[in-house]
Parts: sequence; structure tokens; C-alpha cells
Amino acid sequence: MCNPDGGPGFSTIQRGDYSLIIVFIVWQIIAKALLSIPPESDYHRILSEKTHRDMNHKETLQPCEVVNRLLKENNRIELTNFIESLPASEVVYLMSKLDRKDQHKLLLMINPEEAADVIEELPESQAADIIEEMDAGSAAAIINEMTSDDRADLINEMLEEDAEAILIKMHPDEAAKVRKMIEYDPETAGGLMLTEYIAYNESSTVKDAIEDLRTNSEKYKNYHVRYIYVVSENNLFVGVLQMQDLLLSNPKKRLSEIVIKKEVMAVNVDTPLEKLDDLFDTYNFYGFPVIDVQNQLIGVVIRNDVLVAVNERAALEHLETQGIVGGDELRTMPVLLRSRRRLSWLSINIVLNLIAASVIAFYQETLSAVIALAVFLPIISDMSGCTGNQAVAVSMRELSLGTVRPGEIFRVWLQEISVGIINGLVLGILIGAAAYLWKGNIYLGIVVGGALTINTLIAVSIGGTVPLILKKMNIDPALASGPILTTITDMVGFFLALGFATIALHHIS
Repeated sequence: MCNPDGGPGFSTIQRGDYSLIIVFIVWQIIAKALLSIPPESDYHRILSEKTHRDMNHKETLQPCEVVNRLLKENNRIELTNFIESLPASEVVYLMSKLDRKDQHKLLLMINPEEAADVIEELPESQAADIIEEMDAGSAAAIINEMTSDDRADLINEMLEEDAEAILIKMHPDEAAKVRKMIEYDPETAGGLMLTEYIAYNESSTVKDAIEDLRTNSEKYKNYHVRYIYVVSENNLFVGVLQMQDLLLSNPKKRLSEIVIKKEVMAVNVDTPLEKLDDLFDTYNFYGFPVIDVQNQLIGVVIRNDVLVAVNERAALEHLETQGIVGGDELRTMPVLLRSRRRLSWLSINIVLNLIAASVIAFYQETLSAVIALAVFLPIISDMSGCTGNQAVAVSMRELSLGTVRPGEIFRVWLQEISVGIINGLVLGILIGAAAYLWKGNIYLGIVVGGALTINTLIAVSIGGTVPLILKKMNIDPALASGPILTTITDMVGFFLALGFATIALHHIS
């Protein structure tokens, strides 16, 4: 019974309640802890989301920042993987942002094969500068891994002393191949060809060829294996064999029985770039075998390498037309070298401009009397230069395509003069009308309009024919056509406008 005083009976119930409360609280804590642990699938999802956030954070870093961190950490494996993941354009940009010390460190930390891929992506001039300043042994290890045509191009860009030091350190067989290739003109089949190709003797069987492909699969993995080339005992070129024909033929058959001999074209080692470009435009071939004067197979020139060479030539010609001579220019090059290359053209151009300006000095009295001419002289000079440059561009293009020869000067001139007459008359009428509307003087319009018309005819004549004349004289037309055109059109334009104005001075002053 319950004690009315609330004595021992009440105390017993209170202690029991406390025990239950404590058990309940502990249970709640344990349950909450258990419920807070996600299921296994949710756990992996959360972990994946965290990892993704971390990766996104890394991706927000610029490649230069990532590479700099990996270089400082000397993390060779992660650096190699990161460089492999970058597109070619990003590798070029990255290398241009690193200083020379870090460039060398990067190339030495990654494996030579990957370093060779990096070097092959860079402009040749930049790659040569980087390699030249490396230890000859380290540079040789990288160059050994490059394709034959890229090796030759790189060695050609380097100073002879540095190139020789690297060749000495290279594998003797590879060095011998490079020495042979650099003897050829870089813009011929010999200079553009690959020496990494697969050729078998015509007496070999299909089984022999297939077994060799399997045995040397590691060696051939970077070859352009679309065709198998068949040669005689003396390495004379016999024909081409498609890979599918090889794999589907009777293993006991000899290659001489299945080789394609008819309609197989080979190019001579001295075939120029223009001819190669024409051949690839005419024929939808992947490549052409390259033979020497003894008809021996020495390499293969592929379509992509020819297209790259054509584009590089066009880029260099464009630089030359803008007054940058001496080869490719990058802002990573030494300042004095870049300045010297630009000044070699600018210093000549300032002399030519002084000659043109002397015409104005000769007619300064006329110019003082008719000050309005000062407004039109730059227009006449600029418009004539523009029309002349159009003619230069067409001639340069036709020379590169081979659709015109240097000896066809008169034919080119007739075709240009017909366009020049039409354009000259239209431009002359436009500028003459502008002069008349401005000053209300018909004679002023005739003077400036007539000067521009005649100067346009002269400009297209010079622009169309000078590249052909320079080509015939073995002078680079891209380099010299611009200064010649600018000087003559400026002098003649000033002379015509000021000369006509002097004749009609009493009508326009």
C-alpha cells in the first residue's frame, strides 16, 4: 500500500522512473546515431558528390597553375597524366606561359615519348629554342622518340653546333636517318617523308608478313599502317598492298602474287611541295611512296604532312608581305631578334617612302596654292595600293597553285589591265564626284579622278606582273612585291595628281 506520508513507497517508484528515463534517453541517442548513417548506396552517392566537387575545384584552376603545382611537388606520374589529357592547342599555350627553366623541368619529368609529343605540337622555332638549351643527352632522348619528318625539321631549325652535339648523343641508326633527311630540301618529298613504314620482300609469304606484324606490334603501333609496301631483293619499289588484302589472302601465297602494281604512283625524292599538293588534290590517296633515282623505296609522304607544309608556307609568306622577314616570329623569342627582323624591312621602307615624299616636295608650290589636294593625295595613294595588293595576292595564289608560270607576264598583264580599266574608271568617277561636291570645282574633280584612274591601271599592272618577274629572278615575291608596289604607286599617284593640278592650276586655285 501507498504510504500516506510519501515515504518509502514513493521513493521506490521514483527510482524506477529514473531508470526508465535513462534507458529511454540512451535508446534515443543510439537510434538517432543509427538513423543518421545513410544506406550504402546513399553513402557512395554522398562520397561521389564530394569527390566531384573536389574535381570541379581542380578544374577551375588554369592548366598553368596545375602544372606549376605539380612541378613544385615533383609529381611525375600526375604531371604526365595531366599533360596527356590536354588538347594540343592547350599544350602549346601552356608551354608559352612557362619560363625556360620550368619548360625544361616539365620535359624531363614526363617520359621521353610524351615529351616528344609535346615538342611536336610546338611551333618549330619555339621547339628548337627549347631543345637547344637542354643537355644534349636529354634532348637526344626526346628527339629519338619523334617521327622522322619532325626530327629533321627540328634539327634544321637549330644551330649547326647544337644540332651536331645532339646527333652524337642519339641512337646511331636514328642519327644516321636524320643526317640523311636533312640533306633534302624541306619542301620536297624527301624533306617531308616519313621513314617509319612497313615494307616486305616480294618473295615473302602472307603468313610471314602477318607474323612479323604480330611480333613487332609494339614497334608498329605508331606507324601509319594503311598500306604495306612491297620491294625486291635490292629494295627496288614493286608495289603496294592494302592491309585487308593481306589479312584475307591465303597464308601460303607470296606477296608478289597479290601486290598491286598497276596504277600505283610513286614520287621522286626531289618532287617539290607544289607538285605534291597538286597530286593530293588530283588523287584521293592517303600517301605516296617516295623513291630515289635508283627506284629504291626510301620513305612515304602522307597527305596531312603536305597540307601542313602548304599552310606553313602560306603563313610565312603572309608574314613576309607584312614586313616580318627571317622566318617565323613568336613573342616568346628574344626581343632583339624580333626587333632586328622587323627593322630589316622597316628601314628599307622608310627610304622608299622618302623617295615618294620627294615628289610632294617638288610640287610644294602647287600644293600650297591648292590646299584641298592634301586631302586627296592619301586617298589616291591608299586606293591604288589596295588595288595593286589585290593583284599581288592573285598572282601569288596562282604561282602557289601552279596555274601560272613566271614566263607568262604578258598574259597576266592583259588580264589585269582589263580589270584595272573598269575599276579605275569607277573609282575615279567616285572620287572626282566627291571632290566636285565638296569644292564645287569640276576641274578639281577631273584632276583627282584622272590621277586615281591612271594610278589604278599602273598599280594592277605592277601588282600582277612583279611577283612573276621576281619569281623568275629567284627572288622571294612575297617579300619584295609589297615595297616595290607601294613605292611606285605612291610616287606615281603624287606625281599624277600634282602634275595635273599644276597644268590646271589657274582653274582650281
